[in-house]
Amino acid sequence: MSDALRQQIRERCAGMDIPLVGFAPAERWDHPLFEPWVPEEFRPLSIWPEAKTVIVIGLPVSLPILETAPSIWYHELYRTVNTLLDEYGYRIATSLTTQGFPSVWIPRDGYGSVSVLKEKPVAFFSHRHAALLAGLGNFGINNVLLTPQFGPRVRFASIFTSAEIPADPVIDQPLCIRCMRCVHVCPVKALQEKTYPEGLTDKKACATRSEALSTRYISPCGLCIRICPVGDDRISYARENPEIYNDNDEHYAPYHRGWNHVRSYSGR
Repeated sequence: MSDALRQQIRERCAGMDIPLVGFAPAERWDHPLFEPWVPEEFRPLSIWPEAKTVIVIGLPVSLPILETAPSIWYHELYRTVNTLLDEYGYRIATSLTTQGFPSVWIPRDGYGSVSVLKEKPVAFFSHRHAALLAGLGNFGINNVLLTPQFGPRVRFASIFTSAEIPADPVIDQPLCIRCMRCVHVCPVKALQEKTYPEGLTDKKACATRSEALSTRYISPCGLCIRICPVGDDRISYARENPEIYNDNDEHYAPYHRGWNHVRSYSGR
């Protein structure tokens, strides 16, 4: 039954245009992959003791829209992806519960507002670590999860279920190529040239910038995930050449004119 349920969930995700889905046993959190690790109170079994498996779903952030960031366009895309993640997570959890496997959905964030993050820069559950343990990717220099398909341009939500579902293997091979483009592009110097978790993001600096952008309805920032060369989506959108983001390259001037046009508009 567990294999059949796993296949059913994958097919349901495909029907909802969810390209990324992974499975991790809840007990996997009790075996740290590195230090510092997820504190016990942030682990699935501490939050919901009935959890046997964590299902992680991921939706991509469209690269061409992200290239206009910070902008009202990316702001609305971000909101839309978040809304869909919450809806899909709820629907999957409800479907499993009706089949006799009590399940709960964990929202994509888990904090009140970006201003809250300045004082307490954590959510009650980390979808990034869940995605890591569900075999969807691993961490990059920019403190976000990189995936083979979309690099860091993905948002995640999780479902805790009492069903025991076969797990996906963790990706051991690092996806980050340590090009340091994310470090150099960060406008608030929140990143360090160190491998995760040694070079943890200055989350307060990042949150402070996002809070300032939110007053103009053009948050989040997005520059570090835009510039990252990892991900098959760069091939899909013909964005393999990083020189496209060079303001001085005349060959790409039409792109820059379009991005600057979008950036010149905001909510206020």
